[in-house]
Amino acid sequence: MSVLATVGAGRLYAVRAVFSCLWRGKYFSSGNEPAENYPVTPMLRHLMYKIKSTGPITVAEYMKEVLTNPAKGYYVNRDMLGEKGDFITSPEISQIFGELLGIWFISEWIATGKNAAFQLVELGPGRGTLLGDILRVFSQLASVLKNCDISIHLVEVSQKLSEIQALTLTEEKVLLERNAGSPVYMKGVTKSGIPISWYRDLQDVPKEYSFYLAHEFFDVLPVHKFQKTPHGWREVLIDIDPQVSDKLRFVLAPCATPAEAFIQCDETRDHVEVCPDAGVIIQELSQRISVTGGAALIADYGHDGTKTDTFRGFCGHRLHDVLIAPGTADLTADVDFSYLRRMSQGKVASLGPIKQQTFLRNMGIDVRLKVLLDKSDEPSLRQQLLQGYDMLMNPTKMGERFNFFALIPHQRLHGRNHQMNACQSKPSPSPVAGFGELAWR
Repeated sequence: MSVLATVGAGRLYAVRAVFSCLWRGKYFSSGNEPAENYPVTPMLRHLMYKIKSTGPITVAEYMKEVLTNPAKGYYVNRDMLGEKGDFITSPEISQIFGELLGIWFISEWIATGKNAAFQLVELGPGRGTLLGDILRVFSQLASVLKNCDISIHLVEVSQKLSEIQALTLTEEKVLLERNAGSPVYMKGVTKSGIPISWYRDLQDVPKEYSFYLAHEFFDVLPVHKFQKTPHGWREVLIDIDPQVSDKLRFVLAPCATPAEAFIQCDETRDHVEVCPDAGVIIQELSQRISVTGGAALIADYGHDGTKTDTFRGFCGHRLHDVLIAPGTADLTADVDFSYLRRMSQGKVASLGPIKQQTFLRNMGIDVRLKVLLDKSDEPSLRQQLLQGYDMLMNPTKMGERFNFFALIPHQRLHGRNHQMNACQSKPSPSPVAGFGELAWR
């Protein structure tokens, strides 16, 4: 579900250092669970060998190894989504979620002058459920999009998930083209006849007029964790517990580490998480959008620079200690949207973050739910629709835990289209859907 840019801090210590103190997470990352109740996983053996060889590792390096190691990574060879997996995402809960995002992209395409072609690029597409719902909206509004040349581009590092996406999205009668050594490692045609391609890295996606989608993508990118001490900021590292065999623990670095450069000089929190990889991806998206136009829509767990320790694990839909049985649970940390905004470096305008409940209501979820309920005579389907709506909108469930954030060209807010040509109609400076109420007619 993620594409990881190469921005590692590398090895910090050639030999084992003496650490001044341990560190215990306040919320989810305690490291206190008894290890004897859990198996010694292949990933744990790999990490212990690594730490014994080179010394304690950063939380970012730990996350990257646990999630995307080519041989043993959590995301690489399994389907972790849905009821039988470790977590469920919004598209798996209700079709309405994806339908409204499809409307968002069409709304932005219209507002920026109905370009003759656009790429829809999704980062970390999961099972392809969300994109399937979006493409269904594109088909239903084919009369609106009839003169537009659309192509789909998926950025996915997991071979297992890319196969599931292909089953979900592509036409069975058209054979997939596969080339493992190519930047475009798979090509096909969607069920509605749209060209679709798979990449391992955003850098390989053509730099054309594009709409980008990242749903629950940034929260799995590796974070560095820092604790404020009387001696200044100290990075939280992961070491082998000398008291218990086959167990890991958190420790504090004895001195400054390279990733400390990402902390703001006026930071007031006593604990922060920074994600250099997210910064690299936001810079790439911002550069592309500023040059070629389009927009990026990001939906994720997150905050606006206010939270501290959010690093946690999920296994079987339950919170899981991040240091126990690595490789068997998803690892995640809330997205710091203030950091994403800062990393756009003013090249584009940013909107949000706003709560999912507000965004979906602005997009007309209540209207769409009523239409679907009116069309359904089946009690079980009506109940499913209502339960899905409650999960998406209830403040105690997903309604206030998820946020929406967008990157758009500066000229979009002023009604000036990028690269206007004679075939395009002049747009008006309409509000950006979702971030203000749509006018329903």
